[in-house]
Amino acid sequence: MLPGNVNPGIASLTPYQTGKPIDELTRELGITDIIKLASNENPRGPGPLTLEALQTPLATLSRYPDGGGYALKQALSRHLDVDAAQLTLGNGSNDVLDLAARISLTPGSEAIVSAHAFVVYRLVVASCGCELVEVPALDYGANLEGFLDAVTDNTSIIFLANPNNPTGTWVDEAALVEFLDRLPERIWVVLDEAYAEYVDLPGYPDGLRLQSRYPNLIVTRTFSKIHALAALRIGYSVSSPEVADLLNRARQPFNINSLALAGAEAAIRDQEFVTTSRQMNQAGLEQLIEGVTRLGLSHIPSAANFIALEVPGNPADLYQRLLQEGVIVRPIAEYGLPHHLRVSVGLPEENERFLETMARVLPGAS
Repeated sequence: MLPGNVNPGIASLTPYQTGKPIDELTRELGITDIIKLASNENPRGPGPLTLEALQTPLATLSRYPDGGGYALKQALSRHLDVDAAQLTLGNGSNDVLDLAARISLTPGSEAIVSAHAFVVYRLVVASCGCELVEVPALDYGANLEGFLDAVTDNTSIIFLANPNNPTGTWVDEAALVEFLDRLPERIWVVLDEAYAEYVDLPGYPDGLRLQSRYPNLIVTRTFSKIHALAALRIGYSVSSPEVADLLNRARQPFNINSLALAGAEAAIRDQEFVTTSRQMNQAGLEQLIEGVTRLGLSHIPSAANFIALEVPGNPADLYQRLLQEGVIVRPIAEYGLPHHLRVSVGLPEENERFLETMARVLPGAS
């Protein structure tokens, strides 16, 4: 029996399911030749400038980090051409998503998300004990007209990922601007751009440039993806100074550790690493798309570093067969996509191994 009162939103949740760790699969099956294409990580690992920078804070691990993240904020301010007062640092961008929900949502208020949206939006809204309004998707992506139709007097915040995880779909600038123009300014919009650095498509909006026009817009980004710092857990948001002030009041003291601060600051300087990672990802996407098409599988067009594949039979069974072969991908039934698997872009040889393994384990394969 649980003691005392329990937030019913929390009690109704199931824990977030991460991509299976490599060590866990080794423990379960006793295999060591494993590739992980499950968590949308940069398969290159961190760049050389970042690895070098991580050595310095090792000597001061007994000291608390800079709670305000001054040096990183200054580096971000210069790189993004925003005022440092607009920045909020988070323990991963998920931390900032949670802060935005806790500040904007009050008893009786609502949040709007798209079907197939990042599951963390649901988690942070439920943690606030508030109502989540899910708008049906349009071609697996966000239906912005549907978002507007769903707005009520109780709507406090909207979460929109661009590109979206796990579908890889995206909205263009014209549609986003029209949406923001028509939305009441009292409603916060969190534009989650965790995968923005991977996108090189005409019409893709730069949320940071739009933020200056829309004071209700919060843009979140992360160092977990293209910068390859997922283990250090560091992200940030750009908002109006007034909103950033609220976010920084609510965040936990020392929510960013010294290694993350140093690594992220160095990652900003290493734009050659970012550019090469983007180019390798595009080549990897094309390799995967060509390969799964040969296998007769359809996929959702993606602007990120992963693709969602529609697979025959039971995706859970196929997932298990891939695990037996040492290939970790991600089932996404929890996202309302029970017939799909999500596959992250790996190194060229990892992509090829995945495709060769799929050819053997697909239902009907000889």
